[in-house]
Amino acid sequence: MARRLLTLLAALVFLLSLGQSSASAASFANPVKAQKGADPWISYHNGNYYMVTTSWTDVITMRKSTTLAGLATAPSVEVWKGDAANRCCNIWAPEIHFINGRWYLYYVAGQNVSDYNPTQRTHVLESAGSDPMGPYTYRNQLNSAWMLDPTVATINGSLYLFGSASGGTQNLVAARMSNPYTLATGFSTVSTPTNSWETSGGSVNEGPEILQRGGRTYLIYSASGCWTPDYKLGQLSLTGSNPLSASSWTKKSTPVFQRNDSAGVYGPGHNGFFTSPDGTENWIVYHANDAASEGCDNGRTTRAQKFTWNSDGTPNFGTPARLGASMPGPSGEPASASTTYTLTNRNSGKCLEVAGGSTADGTNVQQWTCNGGTNQKWRLEDLADDTHRLVNTATGKVLDTENCSSVDGTDLRQWSWLNNTCQRFRFQATADGYVRIVNQATGKVADVANCSTADGSDVRQWTWLNNNCQQWRLNAV
Repeated sequence: MARRLLTLLAALVFLLSLGQSSASAASFANPVKAQKGADPWISYHNGNYYMVTTSWTDVITMRKSTTLAGLATAPSVEVWKGDAANRCCNIWAPEIHFINGRWYLYYVAGQNVSDYNPTQRTHVLESAGSDPMGPYTYRNQLNSAWMLDPTVATINGSLYLFGSASGGTQNLVAARMSNPYTLATGFSTVSTPTNSWETSGGSVNEGPEILQRGGRTYLIYSASGCWTPDYKLGQLSLTGSNPLSASSWTKKSTPVFQRNDSAGVYGPGHNGFFTSPDGTENWIVYHANDAASEGCDNGRTTRAQKFTWNSDGTPNFGTPARLGASMPGPSGEPASASTTYTLTNRNSGKCLEVAGGSTADGTNVQQWTCNGGTNQKWRLEDLADDTHRLVNTATGKVLDTENCSSVDGTDLRQWSWLNNTCQRFRFQATADGYVRIVNQATGKVADVANCSTADGSDVRQWTWLNNNCQQWRLNAV
């Protein structure tokens, strides 16, 4: 009898282990982000992934999801907008780093739209609290000359800033910091492009990222021109005691991650690193093109894949995966990714819905007690210009500003997709995880009429008043 119980127990443990494996093996496919996917960065924090990428505009947007797969359809929420003439335009390579209980957002921005490249400088923002989506306050410009691709890392107890600067060639530079927004030293050059694989299309070392494991520090960087299919990753190992000295870094003579023609992947580079939710796996996020003729622009898409470690302790990134290939997601994730959202008003706690679930053009959009109905679920589809269309799951129609009017009180309704700006909306972070929903044509926000908490209260557009009736939480369902 005891032997039979042991057998049954073993079978039960086996079945439970299968269930756990299935739950931690949700699949995903690249691209992780198809719109504005260049220079990606992903951080995992308190059960969610947070992703930022180059915008080419004056705003920084962030996506949030419980799964890697979910980032592909998560809304892009604006967390920062250029606030001064010397940092107004063409924002590149944002990264977020959690230091001493706050998030610091490092990025590059230029002074004007027409001649941005010579004026690109490195800047840093600071969050008000521990939410990666802010709100953020501007803290400092971190250099006086042209510099790209800032990142920070703690090495031997000190914080360092790394970037890419011009010195005849495009080189990697580093400085020690006294705090996350202040330099303690000037910049020194730690790497220059010396190998033939670093000079295709241009002599370039850029996109430095620090990777640490087992007491060892590596600097992974991008080499050659980003406008070529030969953009790739190289590796430096910290073999000396001073991260500011080039002699303390040993360069690997061959690239560590490069084009994979057989899989249709070209120009993989400008990466970041993150760990799986359960902390057992290391992942790389990077951008790439799917044709050799594509260049250094918005056509690049965000991709991710797991990597391993060699027996000598160095990272092994493998080869870039084919676009669209199904892969297991990071270990410890939820079993599925959400692709629809409810929009809950901060004041009333009620959900945005299409009245009665009617499919007719012109049907009113209102608030109602959240009940799980498909008429309260929305697909928030990124349109690659920092705006979205809000597609109702029940009807397939989109949120629309009546007659494209800019008047306060104009009704928000559903309508067939016409691809005009009256049907495009921006999500702008406010505080505590809420957003305002801003119409692209009018600049006005989704507002519950008279701040009512009643079922059926109308949702309209209104000038931003910074009250709770105009703030919404995006909940993945």
